[in-house]
Amino acid sequence: MGLSIIILAAGQGTRMRSSLPKVLHKLADRPMLEHVIDCAESVGAHQIRVVYGHGGEQVINTSSHREVEWFEQKEQLGTGHAVAQALDGISDEDTLLILYGDVPLIGHATLTRLYSLCNDKTMGLLTARLDDATGYGRIVRNEQGQVTAIIEHKDASDEQRQISEVNTGFMAAPAKHMKRWVSALSSNNSQGEYYLTDVIAMAVADGIEVSTEHPNYPEEIFGVNDRRQLAHLERYYQKQQALELMMAGVALRDPARIDVRGIVSAGQDVEIDINVILEGNVVIGNNVRIGANCVIRNSVIEDDVIILENCVIEDAKVGHSSKVGPFARLRPEANLADHVHVGNFVEIKKSDVGSGSKVNHLSYIGDTTIGQRVNIGAGTITCNYDGANKHRTIIGDDVFIGSDTQLVAPVTVGDKATVGAGATITGDVPEGTLSISRVSQKNIIGWKRPVKKK
Repeated sequence: MGLSIIILAAGQGTRMRSSLPKVLHKLADRPMLEHVIDCAESVGAHQIRVVYGHGGEQVINTSSHREVEWFEQKEQLGTGHAVAQALDGISDEDTLLILYGDVPLIGHATLTRLYSLCNDKTMGLLTARLDDATGYGRIVRNEQGQVTAIIEHKDASDEQRQISEVNTGFMAAPAKHMKRWVSALSSNNSQGEYYLTDVIAMAVADGIEVSTEHPNYPEEIFGVNDRRQLAHLERYYQKQQALELMMAGVALRDPARIDVRGIVSAGQDVEIDINVILEGNVVIGNNVRIGANCVIRNSVIEDDVIILENCVIEDAKVGHSSKVGPFARLRPEANLADHVHVGNFVEIKKSDVGSGSKVNHLSYIGDTTIGQRVNIGAGTITCNYDGANKHRTIIGDDVFIGSDTQLVAPVTVGDKATVGAGATITGDVPEGTLSISRVSQKNIIGWKRPVKKK
């Protein structure tokens, strides 16, 4: 028996007040639907089907890289109708698990317990007890405590609305039973819709026991209908990410002021200050210090690195014992070797910086290879773009580049060469030479500054 999953993702989400389909609104910088697909894959489903509706082309394009099958719900006629769109082709021998594209924090462990309840005589239903059950379907049980039905809030009596146990919408059942029950659903209710919840009463009538499981924490089953609810789940998710980092040994100055929007691996004795954002795949070594207000995206930070305040590091590598910032920007393919210093207001893009080299002040380094023990003076610019094509600058070992230098690529500066301050280098500088290109200074005695005419 295999596991098939149907994810319902057809809702418009009018309360989001957005042209973006609801399931594409982001949690931790990823669409909610992507979180649900991740969880579906984690429980070992061999078949994942997504039912889409509003904004269908956008939804498919956004998740086109995922191994899922797509089924359109052309009319919004309820959850039962949505499930019916994706039932054909699912094996009768499978267990069928129903998930929701706007409930992004459902957990692997909870789903595993839920579908493990299923056999020919039993289906699984995920329920929860809430202090405020407004809007949720209520779980109706008999005197023996067995589930007999789910009553939607709008159809419930005043007495039934006092029930605190609610339906989360998540259920698992033998596919052969689910197909039969869904085909028999009726729209005879206050909404005129086909409720998936009505299959519970059908299961009871067929002698199928409805066994219940509960989520590990309430936020697992919270859906998103407006931006307030999305913000609540974002903060909860970030709290969990911060706890995981601290359990792994990371020191956070304030766990409430860090955002993790991807996968982070961190070594021992890592310290992270406030308002740091970690995105994509970030690898942090041992004894790393990250200052406040930094953004690190898809990058590797090796051991003993210090990243000072207000740095942006993207698709880059920082070698061990290096120091970056404050106010530095490492753009994609910036590769710093060990013991490199990159200082304030320095931008490096698509460049290799060799061991022991320094670019400390107000410089732009692009499409450049810098050797070992090189000093780049303040205000140095590699002029790598001629208006049509990019060109590379090569700087050898033990080179000194004076302040306010322009290196007009393609150009090579040989080992142990020195370039005087204020130079514009348009040709190669041989090894061990001094290159100066500035105009000689002239002092004009008695010169008077012009004044405005009255």
